[in-house]
Amino acid sequence: MSSNLHPMLNVAIKAARAAGAIINRAALDVESVRISQKQINDFVTEVDHASEKVIIETLLTAYPGHGILAEESGSEYGAKDSEFVWIIDPLDGTTNFIHGFPVYCVSIALAVRGKIEQAVIYDPSRNDLFTSTKGRGAYMNERRIRVSKRTQLKDCLISTGFPFRPGDNFKNYLNMMSDVMQRTAGLRRPGAAALDLAYVAAGFTDGFFETGLSIWDVAAGSLLITEAGGLVGNFTGEADFLEQRECLAGSPRIYGQLVPLLGKYSKFASAGDKAAVRQAAGDDAAAPEAPATSETPDSPAAASEDAPF
Repeated sequence: MSSNLHPMLNVAIKAARAAGAIINRAALDVESVRISQKQINDFVTEVDHASEKVIIETLLTAYPGHGILAEESGSEYGAKDSEFVWIIDPLDGTTNFIHGFPVYCVSIALAVRGKIEQAVIYDPSRNDLFTSTKGRGAYMNERRIRVSKRTQLKDCLISTGFPFRPGDNFKNYLNMMSDVMQRTAGLRRPGAAALDLAYVAAGFTDGFFETGLSIWDVAAGSLLITEAGGLVGNFTGEADFLEQRECLAGSPRIYGQLVPLLGKYSKFASAGDKAAVRQAAGDDAAAPEAPATSETPDSPAAASEDAPF
């Protein structure tokens, strides 16, 4: 930790590293980790709970008057009426973790009067630490990061997440993916949305889109993106997106090209755009079905509880 960092960010880093140590110890024998299911394909482990516990204890020891909003315990802990609220995802990418697939992270953000002002995303398997304080830039392992300089969608690598629950609008997502895949250099689905956003901030990928995400999935990453020179919002480009369950991020030029591509799939799209999408879906339904694939989407980080409409 650095004496130059904001003191609240230093405490968040301490909390994230403590959680990361718990996760790394458990990863040595992941098959012995106790797992339960919150709902279909949505898993929680004893590691999620232990990680969340140490984060909350660390934060409230330093700031007992602050509020807490955490994925597993909600607002059970902390002050209920504070202007300072820590937003915590103790293990984003749980499904990856329980399979031993090393793409998961700890995400911690501080909202002050509803605006994100501090952010930490920690990847314990790679010991990569992404940090940001509002107005002070974004960093990876103390090195300043910026979004990518690519300007044409055809050269870009875009990340996303898949819907996975019964009732999700799979056809709509396939249409979104089709629109993006045909216009880019590649589409990736790592399985941890917070880390996906950190990678956009670092310029490793050029953009990201996903529906069904909760505030703890996107809060920290949203600050990293904007402090790294990027844009983040919903599919129609509106910046007030944190609790809207759809997220689009990228460098300014790429974000500007993704909004018209994905905006029509937004639940906030115009009636005309929604009608056009429904018409296209009807046309697709009338066409012969493509052969089924054996790949099954399975990450809690890609939860799409709400259909895009």
